[in-house]
Amino acid sequence: MKKIISTKNAPGAIGPYSQAVLVNGFLYTSGQIAINPATGELVTDSVQQETHQVMKNLKALLNEAGMDFSDVVKTGIFLQSMNDFQVVNEVYASYFSADFPARETVEVAKLPKGANVEISMIAVKA
Repeated sequence: MKKIISTKNAPGAIGPYSQAVLVNGFLYTSGQIAINPATGELVTDSVQQETHQVMKNLKALLNEAGMDFSDVVKTGIFLQSMNDFQVVNEVYASYFSADFPARETVEVAKLPKGANVEISMIAVKA
């Protein structure tokens, strides 16, 4: 059975999609950019701060589904520039303690709202 996961602690969808969907114990998140859910504004202080906001948004979705980063099995990272890879990678790694999920990281031509980083996740409660 499919369950839509929604929380005010992460930015609302800006199109015809859900923040996350839970199916048979698997949580599929939509890609998150660095929108602060309290203000609705994109965090643009630095790529480091932008990545922290993305991870906070993802954490809110995981928590709403009764999960945390230890349940994540796959992530996709989309960067405006591969020049930001090291900074994004360091921030991303700080949210996991061991047994990192599978992942791809790709450079894209453009992200919503001029964001520098977008991340999506798949998690499962084992």
